[in-house]
Amino acid sequence: MPLDPQLTWAGALYVASEWVIRIAMLFYVPQKRTPAAARTWLLFIFLVPWAGLAFYALVGRIYLPKRRLRLAARAQPLVAEMRASLAPVSFDAAAAVPPNFAGAVRLADAVSVFPVCGGNRLELLADYEQGIGRLVDDIRAAQRSIHLLYYIFADDEVGRAVGQALAAAVQRGVSVRLLMDSMGSRPSFRRLVPELRAQGIEVVELLRPGLFNRNSARFDLRNHRKIAVIDGRIGYTGSQNIVSAHANAGLTNEELVVRCEGPVVQQLHAVLLADRMFEGCPPVGDATLFAPPVSAGPSPAQVVPTGPGYLEPDIEQVMVSLIYGAARRIVLVSPYFIPDTVFLRAIRLAARRGVEVNLVVSRRSNKRVVQFAQESFYDELLDAGVRIHLYRGFLHAKHHTFDDDIALAGSSNLDIRSFALNQEVSVLVYDRSVVADFLRLQERYMAGSDLLDAHDWRQRPQWRRLLQNVSRLTDSFL
Repeated sequence: MPLDPQLTWAGALYVASEWVIRIAMLFYVPQKRTPAAARTWLLFIFLVPWAGLAFYALVGRIYLPKRRLRLAARAQPLVAEMRASLAPVSFDAAAAVPPNFAGAVRLADAVSVFPVCGGNRLELLADYEQGIGRLVDDIRAAQRSIHLLYYIFADDEVGRAVGQALAAAVQRGVSVRLLMDSMGSRPSFRRLVPELRAQGIEVVELLRPGLFNRNSARFDLRNHRKIAVIDGRIGYTGSQNIVSAHANAGLTNEELVVRCEGPVVQQLHAVLLADRMFEGCPPVGDATLFAPPVSAGPSPAQVVPTGPGYLEPDIEQVMVSLIYGAARRIVLVSPYFIPDTVFLRAIRLAARRGVEVNLVVSRRSNKRVVQFAQESFYDELLDAGVRIHLYRGFLHAKHHTFDDDIALAGSSNLDIRSFALNQEVSVLVYDRSVVADFLRLQERYMAGSDLLDAHDWRQRPQWRRLLQNVSRLTDSFL
């Protein structure tokens, strides 16, 4: 039976279109992308061209619409003015740290929009209920303004307790603004957010996706920051969202919050208000933002924001430089570890030159594909001499120490998504006494972990190796 000529032509056109896609994407995909990520995307597109093209259009491009870039530019004067206001308390951290870290500190100062400032008081809150409780207490004591930015602000007992404290503050005449990531806090926009707005709380939806939203970028671009600023003088940042510790079924989150006082609070405040302007909101005339900085303690510190609104993947560059500078010991604590080639090479080389490198991750993750992808790196790390500690609980905290001299804490995971895509915020700490607090906490984590044995790990079943290797191929998507 002869073939229908129309079907023959349709098939030929379809095959031709697939080759057009494959060839065109060879020119487009590798731009501003690591070779490993480019290979992953091109493999996917070569196997299923039309599906690959559609998926790439959704999540493959790290870009911002022109309107968002214009809004980001509007926030630059605010950041510049705030930076100038902190000049009297700027601190030469490069001269205060050991010489092996001086280059990393200068790099942090070069890539961050904020200077290192002295005069801060930093308190580590590692107990989940304590972290929420201290925040609520400070909200209840607020007199002028409360500004919150959270990736997840849940419609649960924790979110409602914080919401009630915010509503009570409005009744006292306090100005309350709440910024929530569109996807991370999605369930709350159905019921909780209308209730908060009815109480007089301004709620701003961050990075709302949508085909007809002129502010929309790729739909999985997320604001992953956690920031609270009370009266412009008390700040919170770290890994903890406004959500129950039991939000993940079968797991109990353990977090780290850094409560701040001093000039670093103004830096956190500027990040938050810039993100608000990024959504098209008018500037906030908050007198506390550019008030003369007041010393609250002895600690030098610096905020490093990162994300598509900033020019460079700042925090990864800084961390890699700190890893190369470390002489004795590195401790990395993260719930998710899916590094790119640059970061992976840095920690392997550090271990091989005799630095004690400790990676603390959870034995069980709340994301199975991510866990398998993470495990695919363990062989390389063990071969280099990295000590992998499998924490027996679910450790969602994200903080790192380098020798006894520098600590870093914030919202950023050790993965490609946090380094290159999400909007994140971190605090670099240059006070050895505060670093000692971090180290004590990290020692506690390691005591509650099982050290991964290289021989036992290599005996894992083949089916698990297969899942790990396949999951690793998705590292550019995770």
